[in-house]
Amino acid sequence: MSEDFSSPQLINEFDDEMASNGNDNNGSSHSMAKDSTRVLKDILAGTCGGISQVIVGQPFDTTKVRMQTSAKSVGALDIIRKLVKNEGVWAFYKGSLIPIVGVGACVSVQFGVNEAMKRFFREWNTSRGTQHRDGTLQLGQYYICGLTGGVVNSFLASPIEHVRIRLQTQTGNGNEREFKGPLDCIRKLVKEKSLMRGLRPMMLRAGHGLGCYFLTYEALIANEIKKGKDRSEIASWKLCSYGSLSGVVLWLAIYPLDVVKSMIQTDTLRNPRFKNSMKNVINHLYREQGISAFFKGFAPTMLRAAPVNGATFVTFELVMRLLG
Repeated sequence: MSEDFSSPQLINEFDDEMASNGNDNNGSSHSMAKDSTRVLKDILAGTCGGISQVIVGQPFDTTKVRMQTSAKSVGALDIIRKLVKNEGVWAFYKGSLIPIVGVGACVSVQFGVNEAMKRFFREWNTSRGTQHRDGTLQLGQYYICGLTGGVVNSFLASPIEHVRIRLQTQTGNGNEREFKGPLDCIRKLVKEKSLMRGLRPMMLRAGHGLGCYFLTYEALIANEIKKGKDRSEIASWKLCSYGSLSGVVLWLAIYPLDVVKSMIQTDTLRNPRFKNSMKNVINHLYREQGISAFFKGFAPTMLRAAPVNGATFVTFELVMRLLG
């Protein structure tokens, strides 16, 4: 995933909603305007966090993709050495323009769907009069919120990642390159009716991944709240640490799916070997390289998870503070 996954909100919005109950119509209108403003702030802060995520994580991601799609097992250091020698240091940022440009739209979808699902579950819990009748969500419901956001966002994230992976894995220079840049890549993928290739594994990866991400984060936050802290009082370094750990859990949960997706999205455009089939990729990888094939590039991905998610949370928080 490119890591097309956004950070959970740092605001205890439910407390804000409870505080606004009982207001008159003017107060209600003011609350609605305030909620709309907060949504815009969330999206802007999340977008900045996503851009920070791409900048910090792109070298790790390029190394990972090269390892995943190599014909034989090869180490990260060997990949890095050859890439720097043959293509230069800036080759680590091949294909980064598309995710940087597209991250705003991705984060908007993730935040919008996730927040809509949170509201749905709050109303559901309140109306049912369960032990969560105060509107708070169960951890399993946070997983469903994240899963839904991931599945919906896949329709946008899948083509963005497809373009990035195509650019990351091409090794030619000048006229030898198959794709002259992001726009040329998009045109050729559309022409071959392949832009959405890899959508199914992306839906599984992003859905389960975001579900695990939000579940882990909210469980850690809930543990702090049990100690008597308000959500807004949790230290920034803890939020960053929780985000980093959540990112590690995410990749542990979905890594083999990411390998399968990468193989599908780097298959030949004309007469693809795997026919856009997860089953064909899985059978091929297992037959040729065994179970280890599903963990190629695992080390740089795990190394990437902590700093990338840490950077995302730090950026998110700083922007939220600047916005007030």
